[in-house]
Amino acid sequence: MGYTREVLEREKRAVGSISQIRFYPAVIEKAGGAYVYDAAGRKLLDFNAAWAVANTGYGHKRVIEAFLREYSKLTALSYTSFSSKTVVSLAERLLGLVADGDGKKVIFGHSGSDANDSIAKILPACTGRPRILSFIGSYHGQTMGSYSISGHKAQSGIVGLPNVVKVPYPYGYRCPFKGVAGQPECEEACIGFLEDYIFNTIAPPETVSVIIVEPLQSDAGDIIPTPRFLRELERIARKHGIYLAVDEVKVGMGRTGRMFAFEHSGIAPDIIVLGKPLASGLPLSAVIMPSELADCNKVMHLFTLSPHPAIAAAALATIDVIEGEDLVGNAERTGKYMLEGLRKLEREKSIVGEVRGLGLIAGIEVVKDKESREPGARETAKIVYRAWELGLVTAYTGLYSNVIELTPPLIIGGREVDEALGILDKAIDDVEKGRVPDSAIKDYVGW
Repeated sequence: MGYTREVLEREKRAVGSISQIRFYPAVIEKAGGAYVYDAAGRKLLDFNAAWAVANTGYGHKRVIEAFLREYSKLTALSYTSFSSKTVVSLAERLLGLVADGDGKKVIFGHSGSDANDSIAKILPACTGRPRILSFIGSYHGQTMGSYSISGHKAQSGIVGLPNVVKVPYPYGYRCPFKGVAGQPECEEACIGFLEDYIFNTIAPPETVSVIIVEPLQSDAGDIIPTPRFLRELERIARKHGIYLAVDEVKVGMGRTGRMFAFEHSGIAPDIIVLGKPLASGLPLSAVIMPSELADCNKVMHLFTLSPHPAIAAAALATIDVIEGEDLVGNAERTGKYMLEGLRKLEREKSIVGEVRGLGLIAGIEVVKDKESREPGARETAKIVYRAWELGLVTAYTGLYSNVIELTPPLIIGGREVDEALGILDKAIDDVEKGRVPDSAIKDYVGW
C-alpha cells in the first residue's frame, strides 16, 4: 500500500477534488477483460466498468487495432472544417441501428455531458419553443446545459438555466406522491401530474420543445419503470408536437439486453443520446436526431477535436464487437442470472430493501431496516468499501446515496457473477454484523 499511499498523497497536493467521487483508496495500473489491477498488484473483479464505459471489456484487441491503425495515419483532424470517411461511416452505422434512421442525422461530441448539452441548446433555438421538460432524479451531465436539465440531488447546489421544468420520475419503492405504492401506480400518478397539472399551470405544452428522459434512471438509484411509462411519454409528446429525447448515455449499446434501453418499451423516440461505451473508453458522444434539427442552420454545437477519426474507428470496432460477439444477448442472459442471485440476497439480508435490474445494470437499495425503508447511506458506503477490500469494484448512486450499482462489462459470464455475488454476500454480512468501522469510510463519501 506504500506506493498507493504515495500516489494519493501526491494527487491530493496536485489535483483538485472538485472533479472526484471516491469510494476507496484505489490507484489502478492496468486492466484486462473484466478485471482491473491496482498499484499493489491486486486483481479486482470490476462490476463498475468505469461507470458503464467498458462494455466490450478492457483491452479488446479489435478496438485497439482499429484505433491504432487510424491514428497512425492521422493524429489530428478538426472535423469542424474537414471531413473524414471514417467519421461518415460511423454516422451511417449509427443511423442503421435505429428503425427510422433514414430521416435522421448524427452530431458528435466528446462526452454524454456535451451530447445532452446539445439538447439544451438546439431544441429551444430551432423550434421556437423555449421550455424543456426533464425529470427529478435525472443525471444528464456536467456542462451548464446538461447540468441544468438534470434533476439529481448531487447537482442541486448550482442554479441552472431558467427554462427547464422538472417533474417527478416514477420511483415505485419511494413514490414522491404520498399514499401511492408500487411502480405501476406511481407511474400513473406521475403521468397524471404532468398532463393534468404541469401542462395546465406552469408549462403549457405549446411552449415545450422537448421531453428528455432516461429509459431507466441509473444515478437516481437504478429505477426501472415499466414499458408503459415511456409509451405514455411518447403519446403525450405526439399529442402536443413535442420532441421526445431518450438519454442512452449509460444504458445504451447493449447494456440492458437490447442495443438501446428504450427498445424494451417499443417506442420510437425522436432523439437518441449516446456516450460512455460508444468507443470502448475513448472520448466520444453522438446524438441521433431528426434532420430538421441537425440542419437548422444555426452553428451552435461543434468541437475542435471531436469526432477524431481514430476514435470513430474505435467506435466502429466497438459496434462490430457488440454485434459479432452477441454481447446484447449475453447481457440479457447473464443479467437474468445476476438478478436471480441478487434477489436471493434481498430475501436473506436484513438491510437490502429492494433489488432492481435490467440486463447487466442492477441496483441494490440498502436500508436501515425493511419495515421503515429508511435509506442506509452509511451502510451502503461500508458495503462498497468492504467489497473493494475483498476484491470487487462497485460504486453507489441514488438520491439518498443508498443504492449499490452494478454495471459490469458485457463480456462476463456466470463465473464472474458467482464471484461477485459471493463477495457482496460477505461484504453485506460484515456490515450487518458491525465489522466495518465508521473510520474506514471517513475519507470516501462518494456521492
